[in-house]
Amino acid sequence: MTVSYSLEVANARFHGFSRLLFRWKGSIYKLMYKEFLVFCGVYLFFSVFYRFLLTPRQQDLFERVALYCDQFTNTSFIPVLFVLGFYVNQAFTRWWGQYTSFPLPDNLMMVVSGNVHGTDDRGRLLRRTLMRYANLSSVLILRSISTRVRKRFPTLEHVVEAGFMTTHELKNFESLHSDFNKYWMPLTWFSNLAAQARQEGRVRDDIALRLLMDELNNYRAKCSLLFHYDWISIPLVYTQVVTIAVYSFFAFCVIGRQFLNPEKGYSSHRFDMYVPVFTLLQFFFYTGWLKVGELIINPFGEDDDDFETNQLIDRNIQVSMLAVDDMYQNLAPIVKDKHWKNSVFSVPYTQSTAAETFRPAFKGSTFDMRMSVEDLEIHQPADESVNKQYLLPRSSLVDGLDGFQQKTKGILRSGSLPYLMDVLTHHNEEDEAVETSTDAPSHNDHEKEVV
Repeated sequence: MTVSYSLEVANARFHGFSRLLFRWKGSIYKLMYKEFLVFCGVYLFFSVFYRFLLTPRQQDLFERVALYCDQFTNTSFIPVLFVLGFYVNQAFTRWWGQYTSFPLPDNLMMVVSGNVHGTDDRGRLLRRTLMRYANLSSVLILRSISTRVRKRFPTLEHVVEAGFMTTHELKNFESLHSDFNKYWMPLTWFSNLAAQARQEGRVRDDIALRLLMDELNNYRAKCSLLFHYDWISIPLVYTQVVTIAVYSFFAFCVIGRQFLNPEKGYSSHRFDMYVPVFTLLQFFFYTGWLKVGELIINPFGEDDDDFETNQLIDRNIQVSMLAVDDMYQNLAPIVKDKHWKNSVFSVPYTQSTAAETFRPAFKGSTFDMRMSVEDLEIHQPADESVNKQYLLPRSSLVDGLDGFQQKTKGILRSGSLPYLMDVLTHHNEEDEAVETSTDAPSHNDHEKEVV
């Protein structure tokens, strides 16, 4: 059963997390106490062996080996933190992805209840059968990936006995030969039955049928994603590298962290404490981190914090049948609400939450920002006309561009099509008038030359 402690950490308070340290179910103590005892036993064996069973010459050799091992455990020769941290991060991302991929029928049952109509037995049968097919598909995929569900439904006859499948459907299921997992077959039955309901008029239009198919595809995609999560795991080589890195590190610590004779003057061996407190803490943290990765890499097992797949199956079949059967068109009388005549009203509080009414509503982080009087003055920028001149060679192309620029000035002031047509027409008339006025002086000069 999943261990939940959300209520105990709802409010931050003194020794809030500390109280969680005394739990046993789902704790790190339960997860790694065997490894911890093995490490302590091996360390104790070498300590007794060094102190009481070796001759002075053999003790000198053991001390040299211990100093050599300690040299590598105190450096980054074995990158335990790097490989372990990255591995647990990838395992947690995978764990959360599997949780969000769990097929829940909530969206699908809402669409079925609202779009497959009929209060008679035929309409009721269609809605219940559609949701039964959807739940059957999730049961089939969970039988393939969850040990708890597999133990609950070891054979398909157990699925028939539970009411997810009929005997005729079982025969059709077994008659279709396929070398691969056939969890998708009930969803195919769902789509065919939905199309039949559309032909019968139970689904009133193609839009409603399309909505049913879209939600069915989303449901099928989650079932498929769970199957691929179970199929494609974190590469085995990486899991092996992390495990070897952690265990080899503490294998060297068993010898390298021994307390040597302080009379011989070895550096870092001035005291003989017998119990390596900090080494045990380091083992607890590193090995505990590795066990966390081992726990969350596959949450469909039978650990304390694994997913409650059987309980989710029970919940899904119950709520889906209630939504499409008992709650279909089962509405309370529509009446005016309590605040019908009040445009402005407040919802009452209890005595324990009445103090929240004195807190002002949040309107934005800059709503109460203080500003000086100078900042509130309105600044009127002076109008300055900027005349830009372009020194381009006069040609027909440049004249055409200049004319187009003059004609399109009005577009910046008005975006309407009639205004644009008026501007273009008006400028055409102006161009003709300018051409006539420029031709008149040249004609008068010509007459003067003739006279």
